Amino acid sequence: MLFGTDGIRGEVSNSPSNDEDAVSQLLEQRCISTRLMRLVGEALSRIVDIGSNVIIGWDNRPDNPDLVSSLTTGLHLGGCTVTHGGVCATPALHNALLETKSALGCMITASHNPVTDSGIKVFDSSGFKTSPELEREISELIIQLAAEEREVDLIHQQELSEPDSHFNADLAHQELLVVRIAEFSGQFSHPQHIELTVDSSKGAASNWLAAFLNQYGITATEVSINAKALNENCGAGELSPNDSWTWEEAARSEHILINSLSRSPPGKIIAGALDGDGDRCLLIESTETGCRVVDGDEMADHILRSAKGDWHLAASIESDLALVSSLDRLQAKVRFSQTAVGDRWLSQALRNSSSNILGVEDSGHLVMSAPNPNGGRCLVGDGVASMLIVLCAMSCEDRVEAFEKGFKQRTSIKNSVRSRWTGDNSLADTIEHIATSKLGPMKRHGLIGEANLMLLEIDGISIGIRNSGTQAKTNVSLRISPGFKNADAIGAVEQIITTLRETLVD
Repeated sequence: MLFGTDGIRGEVSNSPSNDEDAVSQLLEQRCISTRLMRLVGEALSRIVDIGSNVIIGWDNRPDNPDLVSSLTTGLHLGGCTVTHGGVCATPALHNALLETKSALGCMITASHNPVTDSGIKVFDSSGFKTSPELEREISELIIQLAAEEREVDLIHQQELSEPDSHFNADLAHQELLVVRIAEFSGQFSHPQHIELTVDSSKGAASNWLAAFLNQYGITATEVSINAKALNENCGAGELSPNDSWTWEEAARSEHILINSLSRSPPGKIIAGALDGDGDRCLLIESTETGCRVVDGDEMADHILRSAKGDWHLAASIESDLALVSSLDRLQAKVRFSQTAVGDRWLSQALRNSSSNILGVEDSGHLVMSAPNPNGGRCLVGDGVASMLIVLCAMSCEDRVEAFEKGFKQRTSIKNSVRSRWTGDNSLADTIEHIATSKLGPMKRHGLIGEANLMLLEIDGISIGIRNSGTQAKTNVSLRISPGFKNADAIGAVEQIITTLRETLVD
């Protein structure tokens, strides 16, 4: 399987001399090359009809133009036509896919990963990310193509690497956001007298987001335009849900956004950060002594506190249980679903819902309904739209009081040998024993979409262990609902983390 949690990602490397080595580089070293991307293009061409159009968008990583050219070549070799959407955010590519009625959409990005990385996210003709079943099929096709003894006619390589047409995905995205802010303002309220520092991670929005917000009365200043490179000391990818700073610590921070902030009255949203490909957002709020991250869970809660009518909320297993335990306090009637980690699972849980919908991950992914240019609605995660809807919701006068927060902790065990954690092996049994010895018998289960997830739950306490799909790390999450003051759970997780580090890290 060549795909991780969200597409294929890896460090960009020099292209090897043959196709099999290109696949081996990805499997063994998590490296991406132009040769691999040509293979991806050929494989994708085999899952659609001959002559189908595929649209490609990309973020402004330095190696992406070459990867885009190679992907275009592979798609042309397989008989597809190709449209280039240009430098844009992932939600812009999603919208462009629907506007052009393309068979597939390919976003060349590694999201919040370092600028030396890249990769690909694939969307189907309806705008949904590829399923694990389809990813296995694509992976098998790539491996089969690489193993074939074949001659690839690259005599006209320059011609093959050129698109058949162009579409300005970035501009179309801005036009869509005009419609979306009108919807949010009508559903909630128009933002009033807000001053905001924005950090677009030096992505596509860094060139226009501040001016866009200023048109709607939000006085905004963009800071990531001064960053050295995409995602380098900027953006949501450099922030964690539980981060907070005193003003003195903020002034010393290497993060461009945090370092740029100045003292403000407590309780105000003073900044917003997008990740590198613009599909998620984290907000920054001033506190009595400094500032802190407002994560995706809390952003969703701001929306629900102002919501009315029927809603369907989907949240990943790493989201705060407080959202679930306090749903009955809302004016809205909310149905809840728990999903695996990854915004595609949020979309799948919400796909057939007729209610107002909201999918949430604490990393800042909010999946919401958006206008489909072909009529009806579609589902998409869009960092700018997430920022806008929260600001609109917070401007409502008729809001439910803030909920009592639970406890949330996530620890990443870095440089882990992920094959040693499967969620159902002897190591998983050992971890379950540690937890139950501290907390008593717990329900142990997994979730569709998380093959290696082990979830342990008891009376408002949840412990989850899963491998990262894109990096060499294993994540341990602890969630405790409001009202449950359980030091034993914290102690159990500390012991679990120690055991996993000793076992997973060489």
